[in-house]
Order: sequence, then structure tokens, then C-alpha cells
Amino acid sequence: MQTILDILKKAGGWHPGLYLKIDNAPYMELVIEAMDESGPMGLPAISVAHYGEQNGDLMRDPEMCFELGFAGGAHLDPWYWRNDYVAVEQWSRNIVRDHYVFLFQLHEQHVRFAKTWDNNLRLQGFSEVFDPHKHIRG
Repeated sequence: MQTILDILKKAGGWHPGLYLKIDNAPYMELVIEAMDESGPMGLPAISVAHYGEQNGDLMRDPEMCFELGFAGGAHLDPWYWRNDYVAVEQWSRNIVRDHYVFLFQLHEQHVRFAKTWDNNLRLQGFSEVFDPHKHIRG
């Protein structure tokens, strides 16, 4: 997710309360926000989502949650995927009853999806249109 990391860097890095909303017509707006809770490994977490609207309700298309790690260089590791239009919600890494659960094949799917999505965001110019003076709230 190098495009998201580039945007985070332009925004001054991850911090509690981070909220970025990037309008880049004709594409769906992109929202990047710091999560109140840490990810499954206890690292800072962000939500990245495209939002659409259906019958007046905001719809994630998709949303992915990532932990922000720094070992070996800044990187984002996915653990959650959701798409409201198809009513699918998936955790590939999570804490369940005080135990770390890692679903290897699902995590690999999330990693592949994240790479494809990141390439699409790069090709669509989201990093280039991001202006920290216009797109940062909170």
C-alpha cells in the first residue's frame, strides 16, 4: 500500500484522530482514518475506504483495515475487509477470546487485494491530488 503510505507521509504521519478525505472525481472519495483501537498485533491501525451511497446510507466499497508497522521499513498489513454492496465482512487476523487468530489463505487474499487496490489508487492519481491543507480534518 505504497500509495496510502505516501499520502500518510504527506499528511504528517499517523496520529490519533487522523482523518483524511480525498475527493478525486470521477472516482469515489477515499477516506483514511486512524482507528481508536490498535490492530490485532497491538500496532497503530488505519481504516481505508471508498464510500458510495445507496438509499441515503453510506456504503463501503471496500473498506480495509491495516496495522502500521515499521520493522524493515514502513508497511501496512491488512487484517479486515468489508464491502457493504455485497454484504461481506472478513477478518484474516484478529483476537478471539484472548487468542490471536491468523487465517493464512484469507490473509493472502487480503494482501493481494490490497496490492491491486493500491495500484489502482496510484493510477487514479489519489496521491497526486492529495493536498494536506485541503483534505485533513480532525
